[in-house]
Amino acid sequence: MISGHTLALSIVVAALAVGCKEKPAGDAAPASPAPPGAVKITADENGFKPSSVSFKKGETATLVFTRTTDDTCATEVVFPELDVKKDLPKGTAVTIDIPTDKDRKLTFQCGMGMYKSSVVIN
Repeated sequence: MISGHTLALSIVVAALAVGCKEKPAGDAAPASPAPPGAVKITADENGFKPSSVSFKKGETATLVFTRTTDDTCATEVVFPELDVKKDLPKGTAVTIDIPTDKDRKLTFQCGMGMYKSSVVIN
């Protein structure tokens, strides 16, 4: 015969076991929301979308990159003119602030330079 304490302990252990399932390997954390006014950029099998964004000179400029697939070379984003290089873990939002102190066109690309896009400040 099972005592009341043993039965209660068994129920608690079973409930904890069900609630503590691990995520399957390869699942990424969901992307967090972008800050207000930020532009979301998706990195997928076709490169970066949108491929060009514009900001006004002197205004706050933030890009939020999220890679949505493993079938892409865009596993990082590089801004050669800014000397910025950031990994893009799948499903994780990566925020990059863009300086808007002068009119210019900046390139952002994948690490291999196969996918190239731009930020225009004017």
